[in-house]
Amino acid sequence: MRVMNQRLSPSTPRATRAVKSILLALALLGSSALFAQNAPQLDLQRTMLNAGMYQITAQVAQTPQQREVGLMFRKDMPQQEGMIFIFEALSQQCFWMKNTLLPLTAAFVADDGTIVNLADMKAQTTDSHCSTQPVRYVLEMNQGWFAKKGIKAGTKLSGVLFEAKR
Repeated sequence: MRVMNQRLSPSTPRATRAVKSILLALALLGSSALFAQNAPQLDLQRTMLNAGMYQITAQVAQTPQQREVGLMFRKDMPQQEGMIFIFEALSQQCFWMKNTLLPLTAAFVADDGTIVNLADMKAQTTDSHCSTQPVRYVLEMNQGWFAKKGIKAGTKLSGVLFEAKR
C-alpha cells in the first residue's frame, strides 16, 4: 500500500476554506478590538452637580484610562449631562479634542467648586485648552451650555465632590 503525503495547496477546496476561515476570524477579532477601542464609555459612575438653579448629571472620569478616553467617540449627549474629570493633584490641566465628535466647553474648576475659566473646544482638533491656574477638576458640557445659562468664571458649582473641599 502506498501512502501519499497529501499537501494542501492554495488551490485545494479544503485549503481555501481553511484560509478563508482564518482570515474571517482575524477580521472579526480586529473589528471587535477596533469597536472596543472606539466605543464611547457610557457606564461610568455619575454624580449630581448644581450650577446655581441648574442641575447637571456628570459622569465621573477619575482613573487615568477614563480620563484619557473622556467623551471621545460620542455622537450626542443630553444637554443637562456632562463629564467631570477628577485629578489626584492640583495642576494646570490641558485638554484637547482628538477623536471627540461633539464641540464642548471645558470648565476648569477649583477645589471649592469655583469655575476658574471656561474654554470652548472645537471637535476633532488637537488644539490645547488649559486652566489659567492649577485645578483638580474639569467639567465638560456641550458647547454653549454655560453661555446659555449665564454661567461664567467665578460661578460656584456645588455637589458632593466640592463639599469636603470647602
